[in-house]
Amino acid sequence: MPSTRKRTSGVVPFTALRGDGDTPLFEQLYAAVREHIVRGRIARGARLASSRVIASELGVSRFTVIAALDQLRAEGYLATARRGGTFVASELPDSTIRARPGKLAHAAIRPHASSTLSKRGKALTSISISGPRYDTGEPRAFRPRRPPLDIFPFAVWGRLLHDEWRARRHATLDYGDPAGLRGLREAIAEHAAATRGVRCDANQIVVTAGAQQAYNILFQLLLDPGDEAWIEEPGYLDVRGALTVSGATLVPVRVDASGLDVGAGIAAAPRAKLAYVSPSHQYPTGATLSAARRIALLEWAHDTGAWIVEDDYDSYFRYRGRPLASLQSLEGESSRVVYVGTFSKTMFPSLRLGYCIVPGEIAAAVANARAVADRNSSIADQAALEIFIRDGHYDRHLRRVRAACIERNDALQTSVRRHIGDALTLGQMNAGTHVLGWLARGLPSATQIESRARAEGIVLFPLSRYCLTKPRRDALVLGYGGLAPRVIDAGVRRLASYLD
Repeated sequence: MPSTRKRTSGVVPFTALRGDGDTPLFEQLYAAVREHIVRGRIARGARLASSRVIASELGVSRFTVIAALDQLRAEGYLATARRGGTFVASELPDSTIRARPGKLAHAAIRPHASSTLSKRGKALTSISISGPRYDTGEPRAFRPRRPPLDIFPFAVWGRLLHDEWRARRHATLDYGDPAGLRGLREAIAEHAAATRGVRCDANQIVVTAGAQQAYNILFQLLLDPGDEAWIEEPGYLDVRGALTVSGATLVPVRVDASGLDVGAGIAAAPRAKLAYVSPSHQYPTGATLSAARRIALLEWAHDTGAWIVEDDYDSYFRYRGRPLASLQSLEGESSRVVYVGTFSKTMFPSLRLGYCIVPGEIAAAVANARAVADRNSSIADQAALEIFIRDGHYDRHLRRVRAACIERNDALQTSVRRHIGDALTLGQMNAGTHVLGWLARGLPSATQIESRARAEGIVLFPLSRYCLTKPRRDALVLGYGGLAPRVIDAGVRRLASYLD
């Protein structure tokens, strides 16, 4: 029985194919035929002419036509009959995605992303920890939490990486221990014991992709949704994000000159399951947790069974005297303190290597959670870092970083006195890579200054960015660790113009 399907003459008329080389001819033909099918100019079920006929009508190679038709078949616009011949499909793929008549206007309105997210997802999107993005290049004033990258020993690090790739070969390409390379964990344990007084062995250490991953893992392991958790106020924004992901109920606890106010925390949430604290150098105020409050915090944790997550932020960058002993070092065998450290701030951020030191009874659980998260960090990076520590390169680098930070702190103080004067009072910082700048009365607000600075590529964060409640007095967080003195001076001169 002869076919009743309508046969087209060629493809149907359309604009001649362009032989200008910008777009391959088969792609032009594919797009043209698809357009005619979708718009109904070639009816569904219509039989196309043979590839020879189409090629002849269009004046192109038959291979060009075959390539275009094959693509249309693969996408469901064309079908081949058993007895031969190519037909337009009776059901087009576009029909499943095209709006129904009368609803086109609604289809053009895309819902806001937050309307499709979970409650936790919506809470998380309200926290932006990255700040403005700019083209790569020289560091911008006054982005905080950046070490002096310009003095990093690139040649040494490059040689160590090269040596590890050559020595390990295929082992570098395989999966590794989720807890981290054994040699690196041993080196971290020895270094933390010698410099921070931390009590641990390699079995208590889990290497992570920076401190942020350590927080994500620890909070999800130690907290159930709805559990109360103390967080410093003002405090580290990245930790707030990690706690939000865990589903915790955040309890802001004020920070003063003596660090976290433990009494205020107990009054606000005496049965909290966890307290986050940065006792050696609080971010962003720079306060050091007093001895009396350290003891009070440890006693509260033991009395209630709560966990303490100790962030050792910037402890190695102390300008005067040796770094203070860690909170974890004050604990006995029944420790309730989990210690978190990172090499992203002491070496370079893109290294993405950090670690947590945990009580032995939860070490296996933390390592398993690391495996679930992303298995393990780069073996070559871990191996190179082990040698970097053992051969003394890390300690030498830390000494250079401390010297550079002292120089850059002095440069910032000098530039502010020269270009701004009493309009901006810098806080006292004994460590770290940033300082708070308190604005005099009658000046534009910190958020107004931030807005003006951002338009010119200057990074200024108001203190209120790090608070859950409005601070009594706002300030600017000024990072200087990653900036050469000349960049600091140029940035201060620009800052002065925003205070008018």
